[in-house]
Amino acid sequence: MKARLVIASNNEKKKRELLQIIGDLDLEIATLKEFPQAPVVEEDGLTFQENAVKKAREIAEFTGCLTLADDSGLEVDALGGLPGVHSARFAGEPSDDERNNRKLLEMLEGVPAQERTARFRCVIAIAFPDGRVETAEGTCEGRIGFEPRGQGGFGYDPLFIPDGYDLTFAELNPEVKNSISHRGKALQKAIKLLQSIHSG
Repeated sequence: MKARLVIASNNEKKKRELLQIIGDLDLEIATLKEFPQAPVVEEDGLTFQENAVKKAREIAEFTGCLTLADDSGLEVDALGGLPGVHSARFAGEPSDDERNNRKLLEMLEGVPAQERTARFRCVIAIAFPDGRVETAEGTCEGRIGFEPRGQGGFGYDPLFIPDGYDLTFAELNPEVKNSISHRGKALQKAIKLLQSIHSG
């Protein structure tokens, strides 16, 4: 019987991206839609790791299943690392990608191209029902453009241009993005962990 892995996210685009990357694993993948009574985990940690671990641990405890959660965001050097852990709600509640992007561009107004360096950071936590948690981290360096470009992805993807490319994450082919992105890198590490659990 296949082991079950719960993806602890309600973000449909993020879930799709996660599934594209881990789809080859011999696991039965479930999402929070299958657990409508699952608690809403308040992401009040000071770091991506704290938030990912908290989310994974609480959902694993509730479902009794192996659970994968991630917390990720954008760190802009000219803004002292903002929006960081506040990336999803940078422009306030409710979370709105367009407003977040607009606020970021406003805060970077007048900042020249060479000073618009930034990185996406992702921490993935895999929690076991017994409370044990393993984590993996990935980063992708790049810079912030001057206007949104592209229709793909989500979040700050239309503004983020990864190092070595002239296209934004939102303009890149999903397979290319997944191979270089912060989430892709963290997931590759997490997949090795899941494979060792599965083979064990």
